[in-house]
Amino acid sequence: MKIRVVSSRDEIISLNPNEKVVHLAFRPSNKDIFLLVETCPRLEVIQLPKSYKRTISRSIEMFLDMQKVQLMEGDVWGHRKDINEYYTVPAQVIEKIRELKAEGLPAEEVAEKISRESKLNQKMVMYILNKKEIE
Repeated sequence: MKIRVVSSRDEIISLNPNEKVVHLAFRPSNKDIFLLVETCPRLEVIQLPKSYKRTISRSIEMFLDMQKVQLMEGDVWGHRKDINEYYTVPAQVIEKIRELKAEGLPAEEVAEKISRESKLNQKMVMYILNKKEIE
C-alpha cells in the first residue's frame, strides 16, 4: 500500500486524482483540505502529524465525514521525499497483518500488535485491515 506524501500546498493541484491515501507534511488550512478533496475525488484517508491534526477545525472534520474521508494522526517515519513521493507500507507488515487476520485475532488486537511492531498507528492498521486487497 502506498501513501502519497505532500510536503507543500503547491503540490496539491498536481496530485493524481486517483490518490486514496495522502499524508500532509505541512499544516493545512481549510482551503488546502477543500482543494485536496476536490483534486482527489477518490480520497479515503488524510494523514497528519499529531500536532497538525490538533489544529484542524471542527467544520473541516464534519466536511470530511460527509465526504467519507478519514482524518488520521500519524507519521511516515524515515521517509525521504526527495527520493520518492510515496511512502510504501513494507510488504512484511502487510503480510503480518494477513497472518494475524487469518489466525482469527480480533481487529483491535491485530492493530495494537502491528502498531507496536511497526511505526504505523492503530487507525492506519485498521484501515489496512479493512481493505479488500489484503484478504
